[in-house]
Amino acid sequence: MQKSTFTPLYEAFRRKLIAMRQAENLTQRQLAKRLKREHSMIAKIEQGERRLDVVEFYWVCVALKHDPEKVFSELVRAFGKAERR
Repeated sequence: MQKSTFTPLYEAFRRKLIAMRQAENLTQRQLAKRLKREHSMIAKIEQGERRLDVVEFYWVCVALKHDPEKVFSELVRAFGKAERR
């Protein structure tokens, strides 16, 4: 198994996180404040320099007022499309 960080799947994951944040009209700093974390963490996640684990994914979804289960389902569909390319 290859490292996932620089795959099309992880790129789709990062794009989804960015789109969710932007849909809520939040800056990286504002999201970081909601998560009680440093803003550089959000920047590193969005740039692919830091990975996000499943618990952190849940917390980010909640902070962005998105249903984590729905977001995950959307990601699974996007992953399937990306793998068929």
